[in-house]
Amino acid sequence: MSKSKKILLIIQRSNGDVFLSVSLINKIFNHYNSPQIDILVNDDTYQVARLLPNITSIHTFSYQKKATNRWSQERELCFKLFRKYDLSINLTSSDRSVLYALIASKKSISIVEKDYKKSWWKQKLLSLHYYYDDSRHILIQNLTPLKLLKIEYDILQNSIEISKSALESVKSKLNKRGIKDFIIFHPSAQYVYKILPQNLRDELLISLSQLGVTILITGSQNVIDKSIKKVIPPLDNIFDFIGETTLEEYFALSKLSMAYIGMDTLNMHIAASQNKRIFAIFGPTNLKMWSPWSNKLKKSAYFDMPIQTYENITIFQANMKCVACGKAGCEDSGVSECLNYINPRKVFEEVKKWYEDAPV
Repeated sequence: MSKSKKILLIIQRSNGDVFLSVSLINKIFNHYNSPQIDILVNDDTYQVARLLPNITSIHTFSYQKKATNRWSQERELCFKLFRKYDLSINLTSSDRSVLYALIASKKSISIVEKDYKKSWWKQKLLSLHYYYDDSRHILIQNLTPLKLLKIEYDILQNSIEISKSALESVKSKLNKRGIKDFIIFHPSAQYVYKILPQNLRDELLISLSQLGVTILITGSQNVIDKSIKKVIPPLDNIFDFIGETTLEEYFALSKLSMAYIGMDTLNMHIAASQNKRIFAIFGPTNLKMWSPWSNKLKKSAYFDMPIQTYENITIFQANMKCVACGKAGCEDSGVSECLNYINPRKVFEEVKKWYEDAPV
């Protein structure tokens, strides 16, 4: 594996998983002296994948195509991948992802389930493997292939390089509205079960509007974000930026911001990678895996509690015995009751305490 010049990275999960592969990609690229690195992702994460550094080309898998003509897509992907690579690294433990890794290269590394009944064939066929562990942060798990390859690394969450055009575009949009210093409030997430209910969101916004600093409400042009955009209350110091930036421009906007307030989602991890002050609202998500990573402390949150702060990060959770269940809403219903028990006043008080002491 020491002479790998064509490498395939497979990440068939969500936006956050794809973004949190940046550190792995950078290290592989430098260690192997600028190899060709291709990536295979689900098509709904393509916009994140296209911003990753040091990537030559992107293969995509579509669940919509799977539903309409499964085998046609599988044949096409297998043909594109078959023995085209010197090394394949798979960060997703699903059977499909492992098979793609095995097809793409004779030398393959993958994460697998600890349950031997599920993963015995993977362990036998893969060149190297490591175990999925929901008690370890996703960044640490994503960097484990480096350990197997005997490549030295630091557990740091890298960000992406922002283009000059994206930065200038964002600065222009801010200047047109007379905005200088600002805090980002990101009310949405990729999944509805991670989103604070509207009544609590409005209560938080009303408090934030009285803070004396500009609050930018951010979001994309997807269905969830557009629905939130329709009900934003008209408040002083609150600016609606939903649908106003591309994803790359959002990276620039985050870089220019003072802090991030919002939900457990990709945007939170972007802020963490830029070492921003973070106030993150969590519902059922497993903190051990998905809390914001502190580059200074080289750690994340490990225990569930209503309010906790480590270095530049504060996390809010409901004070309930079931938190955090790790499910897609209560009993996987898509609705998270725990989010109804987040106190917006507590969130505001933590933000206010930081802002009053923040250096100008």
